[in-house]
Amino acid sequence: MTELVVDNPYTLEPAVRIELASQDEVGRTLDRATQAAKAWRKSSLSDRKNLCLRVIELMERDAKVIVEDITRMMGKPLRQAVSEVAGMGKRARHMVNIAEIALADDVLPTLEGLERRIVREPLGVVFNLPAWNYPLLTAVNVVVPAVLCGNAVVLKHSPRSPLCGEHFARAFKEAGAPADLVQALHCDHATSEKIAGDPRVNFVAFTGSVLGGRRIYAAAATQHFVDVGLELGGKDPAYVAADADPEKAADSLVDGACYNAGQSCCGIERVYVHESLYSKFIERAVEQLRAYQLGDPTKESTTLGPLAQPNQPAFLEAQVRQAKSAGARVLLGGASRKIEGRGRFFEPTLLVDVNPDLDVVRIESFGPVLPVMSVRSDEEALALMNDSDLGLTAAIYTRDRDRASRLARDLETGTVYMNQCDTLDPGLPWTGTKNTGKGSSLSRLGFLHLTRPKSLNFKL
Repeated sequence: MTELVVDNPYTLEPAVRIELASQDEVGRTLDRATQAAKAWRKSSLSDRKNLCLRVIELMERDAKVIVEDITRMMGKPLRQAVSEVAGMGKRARHMVNIAEIALADDVLPTLEGLERRIVREPLGVVFNLPAWNYPLLTAVNVVVPAVLCGNAVVLKHSPRSPLCGEHFARAFKEAGAPADLVQALHCDHATSEKIAGDPRVNFVAFTGSVLGGRRIYAAAATQHFVDVGLELGGKDPAYVAADADPEKAADSLVDGACYNAGQSCCGIERVYVHESLYSKFIERAVEQLRAYQLGDPTKESTTLGPLAQPNQPAFLEAQVRQAKSAGARVLLGGASRKIEGRGRFFEPTLLVDVNPDLDVVRIESFGPVLPVMSVRSDEEALALMNDSDLGLTAAIYTRDRDRASRLARDLETGTVYMNQCDTLDPGLPWTGTKNTGKGSSLSRLGFLHLTRPKSLNFKL
């Protein structure tokens, strides 16, 4: 057996040890999921809804253990992990509440002697690969809607946060789900790719890097034409227009850049500020960035935890180093550090005088690094915001709704915010453009790819 060892990003000591599944175990897992899906598709929507509500109640009951596991596996401060449990419950309950409408038959107008309707059928087995940065949220986006649709789920969580997969599987079992309806599976990347292409899998949902998404997408097409949902990277921009409040914008955008240590797909990674507000914005941003408290993520006083992945501090330092060599100025931060000799932290960093060709502007940083540029007009800001091969979210700070609406029509992103950022409403589809991926989760549209349409054309 091969063992997965996850280190604690703060203590740097082993935090979790889990044996990876053998090929035989993978096969048995998929066989059990197939049988569970065949039985569960016959269940009523009412039973599915009640099951999912019980699961969320159980996970909320066990929140203390789950929160502590998240913090020791990926370094998220406890207070932020607590918020993630609350967000998971909100998303799940929303999907339960809209399931009846979202999955209802689409009945066409009556024609003489004909009944015509479109029904939604379960797919079968959903293979879900969530990400470590929001290990509950990226999982629940798929698990609960998939079960509500009548599918079984094989949950292969990130190797950085494997225990979260176990928590979901355990909660479904304790809630009285049929055997093997939701199973946690631990395996390496190569095995995940094989599973994606296995004919027993009927849908693949992947949240992670662009490279990982390409590999999963290619693997899924090897044996059959299974569909794949991909939620990949973001290099999310923000524009502070001439009529915005620069201090409020700075407060919001610094939080959007540094929350979860900047390890958010929809975190703010580049800001364009109208030249008339630039100096005021920078002054406030420096003040806000200096206020962060780096340290032990289990302490209430810590507001910025360590980076989850071992290679990330060096990656961020390389981005900053390249920017400095090209003339950018580091007003704050710019280096990795330890706190009392512990952890892999990166200082909250503010870069100015950056140019659009730098890696820190073009390649996802996934850390608390904020490059800020001055622009002269809405048109210049729009062009720079769209100058990316990623398109998850974009934020516009303005007092003018018409300005926001006009820019939103031309922004090449899945979500456009006005006067906010780095947030998510489960009533709206979570989707992206370009290399950010394909498909949608959440909202009523989040059910569509987890079912297949069937036409009923009855002559009466």
